[in-house]
Amino acid sequence: MTPSRKTLIAVATYNEIETLPVLVDEIFRYAPDADLLVIDDNSPDGTGQWCDERAAADDRLRCLHRPSKLGLGTAAVASMRYAIEHGYQCVVNLDADMSHHPRHLPELISGTADDAEVPADVMIACRYMPGGGIEGWPWYRRWMSRAVNAYARVLLSLPIRDCSGSYRCYRTDVLARVDWSRVQSRGYSIYEELLWHLKEAGARFREIPITFVDREKGKSKISSREALAALWILFRIGVLTR
Repeated sequence: MTPSRKTLIAVATYNEIETLPVLVDEIFRYAPDADLLVIDDNSPDGTGQWCDERAAADDRLRCLHRPSKLGLGTAAVASMRYAIEHGYQCVVNLDADMSHHPRHLPELISGTADDAEVPADVMIACRYMPGGGIEGWPWYRRWMSRAVNAYARVLLSLPIRDCSGSYRCYRTDVLARVDWSRVQSRGYSIYEELLWHLKEAGARFREIPITFVDREKGKSKISSREALAALWILFRIGVLTR
């Protein structure tokens, strides 16, 4: 990877061989000057091997191999700390299943620039604002997502409409203010918890509308146990901060 590049795009993978090749091409189509870090948790379907082969032919790509499925939260934190340690100006997280379209990358990245019309420390791709939406989810998943967002907004006093979405661009200088030893989440609550830490650090937030499209290939990685654990962690953070 080339340290002179300013943007790091990070994707966490576990059994995403069906979508990752297309996603990588689309990422570099919309952000050709960025670097891409794939964090693979020892996928048995060959995702990590494919990434290594692609990286050998493209110095913008690197695969960080982890020994087992260590959780989405730890992967997100690893990507952010990598971006800080390697001198990137911003880091973008997006899902590997093509539910987050890379066409939004230019707007998310430019929104964190110093010369942006309304500079932000965190640019958030939002499903719950005019122009945004969700395709492919049944009514109960929509209801649950809305409920979780309302829960996080109230409990953590977050001034954000989409607290649970992972498609975001962060300035690394504001991420450097976070005390990572205080981060409790190992799973899906990382995105709400991180917003709370960044709010406490004085971050400026801005949201742009996107349409989230449910995955067409592969399987969702979240379980009911992980969902309940995420709600409990947010409750604990909210109670302790009050």
